[in-house]
Amino acid sequence: MAVELAPGPQVAELASRTAEFVREIVIPIEVEHGGVVRDEAVRLELQDAAKAAGVFAPHVGAEFGGHGLDMRSRAVVFEEAGYSLLGPLALNIAAPDEGNMHMLEIIATDRQKERYLRPLAAGAVRSCFAMTEPAPGAGSDPAALKTRAVRAEGGWRIDGRKWFITGADGAGFAICMARTSDQAAVSTGAAGSVSTGAAGATMFLVDADNPGMKIVRHIDTLDESLYGGHLEVAFEECFVSDDAVLGEVDGGFRYAQVRLGPARMTHCMRWLGIARRAQDIAVARAAERELFGSRLGELGMVQQMIADNEIDIAASRGLIRQACWELDQGRSAGQATSIAKTFCAEAIWRVVDRSLQICGSLGVSGDVLLSRFLREVRPFRIYDGPSEAHRWSIARRVLRHHDGQR
Repeated sequence: MAVELAPGPQVAELASRTAEFVREIVIPIEVEHGGVVRDEAVRLELQDAAKAAGVFAPHVGAEFGGHGLDMRSRAVVFEEAGYSLLGPLALNIAAPDEGNMHMLEIIATDRQKERYLRPLAAGAVRSCFAMTEPAPGAGSDPAALKTRAVRAEGGWRIDGRKWFITGADGAGFAICMARTSDQAAVSTGAAGSVSTGAAGATMFLVDADNPGMKIVRHIDTLDESLYGGHLEVAFEECFVSDDAVLGEVDGGFRYAQVRLGPARMTHCMRWLGIARRAQDIAVARAAERELFGSRLGELGMVQQMIADNEIDIAASRGLIRQACWELDQGRSAGQATSIAKTFCAEAIWRVVDRSLQICGSLGVSGDVLLSRFLREVRPFRIYDGPSEAHRWSIARRVLRHHDGQR
């Protein structure tokens, strides 16, 4: 079967309009705020502008106000949106909302879609995904899940503590993963990748005004641009009705696979846009700056860094689109998404780091946003599974394949 990676004309046109919107509308606001926005009025301003430009929520179906793009098409558009740190927020494709929308559209009931997905897709509310826990709870290994949900009259009672819950401050609801039976998940891969037969956990939709869900604190982190921060959240005798179950009881790990691979790839798409932005800043500086009797860009070591950036950008794009093609074919794409995520997380860091080096003192300064980009992309080598866990998973698949051929 041929692998078709090129976007169609409609997607290419949407990507072009997205690029224009980001450069003309979003980047000036990004520069004004130093790449970090915490003001709800600014979020709404950006999203209203995206709606007016016809580029808002490209990933959700037309029924919910979007363009219904498949994964390969998202790769093209999301990369253009990611050219600014605030581009994904403007288009309503930032984490964790984008991944939650993707999952809700596939597995939520019609009633749940109307109550949660529709306002989320419209930007009327935000959301968070409450999976990660403080040690010794669930992190890269979902089998360590400690938060529990037990039957109560008319529903469930959730107890546990979550941390690093992105976007929890101001979210309208959370999707909380809790253990509902003693049958533990069997880990078979990195960053929450589990066998499709694994049981023992359930996803619950928890409204933000539920008195049993409480914000504990903001976690001080290297990155700051993800709207709503990274928070520690406590679930204490948090009662939810049976209608709050997302998917099926004890099927949470299986349903989470719907979100896992695509969310890894959309992270890669968005950060690839920032890598391109960093390269453009560095190239412009190398073309203009004169020292040692020539332009900076005429020096061999600078040319090597520029070339290596181009190689990393092109390789990242190819791996993303290959993985997206597999996802669009209905495959699990576990190997492809792990490879792409690991390579992109490290390559994007290299691109931004080289770009800052080319710009020298300007790169370190706040006069350009390269230092902000560097802080934002570094945690990506940990988020969605650390590179080491993905390498472990990649190697295990290769060895299993070898053993199966004997």
